[in-house]
Amino acid sequence: MSVPRPAAVIVLAAGEGTRMKSKTPKVLHEICGRALVEHVLAAARELDPESLLVVVGHERERVTARLAATVPEVRTVVQEKRNGTGHAVRTAIEAEGPVDGTVLVTYGDTPLLRAETMAALLERHAADGNAVTVLTARVPDPTGYGRIVRDAGGAVLEIVEERDATPEQRAIDEMNSGVYAFDGALLASALRRIGAANAQGEEYLTDVLAILREDGHRVGAHVAGDHVEVEGVNDRVQLAFARRVLNERILTGHMLAGVTIVDPAGTWIDAGVTLEPDAVIHPGTHLRGATSIGPGAEIGPDTTLTDTTVGEDAVVRNTVADGAVVGPGASVGPFAYLRPGTVLAAKGKIGTFVETKNARIGEGSKVPHLTYVGDATIGTGSNIGASCVFVNYDGVAKHQTIVGDHVRVGSDNMLVAPVTIGDGAYTAAGSVITSNVPPGAMAVARGKQRNIEGWVSRRRPGTASAAAAERAAAEAANSPSEDAGRPGDAGRSDGAAPAP
Repeated sequence: MSVPRPAAVIVLAAGEGTRMKSKTPKVLHEICGRALVEHVLAAARELDPESLLVVVGHERERVTARLAATVPEVRTVVQEKRNGTGHAVRTAIEAEGPVDGTVLVTYGDTPLLRAETMAALLERHAADGNAVTVLTARVPDPTGYGRIVRDAGGAVLEIVEERDATPEQRAIDEMNSGVYAFDGALLASALRRIGAANAQGEEYLTDVLAILREDGHRVGAHVAGDHVEVEGVNDRVQLAFARRVLNERILTGHMLAGVTIVDPAGTWIDAGVTLEPDAVIHPGTHLRGATSIGPGAEIGPDTTLTDTTVGEDAVVRNTVADGAVVGPGASVGPFAYLRPGTVLAAKGKIGTFVETKNARIGEGSKVPHLTYVGDATIGTGSNIGASCVFVNYDGVAKHQTIVGDHVRVGSDNMLVAPVTIGDGAYTAAGSVITSNVPPGAMAVARGKQRNIEGWVSRRRPGTASAAAAERAAAEAANSPSEDAGRPGDAGRSDGAAPAP
């Protein structure tokens, strides 16, 4: 039987969640890259409902703003006075107007509930011709949940909240998940008749079942295959548990699709991440947001990528990246930091202790180590020497540095933006480049070295340095044939040709 399309899905998300002990509304706490309520809505959207409503109350502005940004097709309904689940659903029904068809009701704090389970509930509801079908589960410890009370033949008689249950009813291990499939018209009628004669003085949605049964309608149940799916999140312990379960699901899905995850216990991947077959994920890796990993790419160990795209066969190790693009066959790390706006083209390299921001690095170009590249464009086939800084900020504004194709920037350079280094140009080690360098030119921008003989003995007498210098001078005096001086330009290795 095909899954019937629900006329409406109502998600109850008005509660405060005091046990979370948090300034953040409970339903906005995040696991695996989404708020709790967003996981619920993602599953609900797979059912293709005609209408999707979320009942909000506590911190309604924050919840509504978040949903408007992430799930814009959702309609939020405000429960001004939080007077129970029945009152919340009645508020939604009155806001929506007459509903012709099935209404599915669920909660915003059940992120583990699968679309498949809700679809099975809808199938059972339609097949049995029920007025209401409740999703239940048998749990090792039903404490805190409403109990499903059945008659001798197994038919559902009622749902009793724990506060109102007798000792015998509390011993029942079949719990109410809080998820229901209702006939919309019958639900609207029954909601107008529920009272608040209970321990909390609230309108319980569970009372609708007894009303419909008394009216002679069928009340049924569908038992979930895994009770973990229907468990809500009420505190930080349950939040952590849900995060682990959901992460395991995500990892399992990727592994079955052809991704190698070396250590699932040490790997965390958000729900919105995509990975292609033959990607390899090493231990200690966190993939967040809308990160995308291409086929054959190797990520980790100890790497965190957020909203980052990694191309085919690229390697990213011991790296933190946020809003970056790593091209096919490129190499990043270890110990690199790629900030937003970084684009590394195919076969490029960002190496050890390199930080980049708003930088476009061309195909085959390399920034191997100990360098900061900010607000820059580097052409193809260029090399940036060790310990360089792209000086992009003058204290007021950011400026661009442009490095052309096949440029060789010497070690320990300061490139003071705005500045352009033309195609094929070189810069000498230790230079501070403040002016444009023409294509094919050698730029040398450093002071001439001056040695002041005997300075240490005169200015630092009695120090270890002075003693070492005196020993070296004595040894030199005893070996006059040895050249104790430094090599000249012929012996230099500063990453650039000698100055003309």
